[in-house]
Amino acid sequence: MLTQIAEGVLVHRSELLRNNTVVVLGAAGALLVDPGITGEEMACLARDLAGLGRPVVAGFATHPDWDHVLWDVAFGEAPRYGTDRCAAATGAVLSEPDWPARAAEMLPPEIAGDVPLDLYGRVTGLPAGTSRIPWEGPAVRIIEHPAHAPGHAALLVEERGVLVAGDMLSDVFIPMLDDATGDNDPVGEYLVGLERLDAVAGDVDVVVPGHGSVGRGPEVRARIALDRAYLHALRDGREPDDPRLGPSAEPGWEWVGDIHAGQAQRFG
Repeated sequence: MLTQIAEGVLVHRSELLRNNTVVVLGAAGALLVDPGITGEEMACLARDLAGLGRPVVAGFATHPDWDHVLWDVAFGEAPRYGTDRCAAATGAVLSEPDWPARAAEMLPPEIAGDVPLDLYGRVTGLPAGTSRIPWEGPAVRIIEHPAHAPGHAALLVEERGVLVAGDMLSDVFIPMLDDATGDNDPVGEYLVGLERLDAVAGDVDVVVPGHGSVGRGPEVRARIALDRAYLHALRDGREPDDPRLGPSAEPGWEWVGDIHAGQAQRFG
């Protein structure tokens, strides 16, 4: 189930939400980014890596949403990194005595019994300002930004021209905004995140969104532009002209329109 998208970079896609797990191969083993999401899928991924003779030597969570901070015993005890804010968010969840019940409530009912939660959220925060993942492999730059969730980060595999975008630049999901707390500006923060991705887009040949299809070449900047146009329409109170919404939405993904309706009510 692993598909190579660039030299030494492979993707494993989960079925339900099209979550993309990214594998970067190094001399000593593999860096595993956002593994998921069912136990069977993670076991399959572990078998594929074993077949390549590459143990997992490091992990990274792009942000603290439930489907990006999963892990399985089959991956071993490699360090699992995230930004310091990502680790703080998952740590806050794990500090609650009823966290297993809270985590289980977030799972889609179709897979609620199939997602292993024993190792949920155990992320080691990298010091603020850390620019690269500490591992023995290709240089992987950390691009932290405020869009979508606290401590969100994209990864740029510099030698391979691959951008791991986390929950951004999807061809099936519109931009999904953080909760408004009164102290933040979710639309403005998302636009900042897009600016930071746009700043490295010239070095990118392939983009891997957290959900959806891999994009190549001119699709990278096209997806940035589409997300930016959606946000401007939302902020201005206009109906966005977006292929991920309405009659042009991919069959089976029409429910993304409900996400837009909620965001239009909150932020329009």
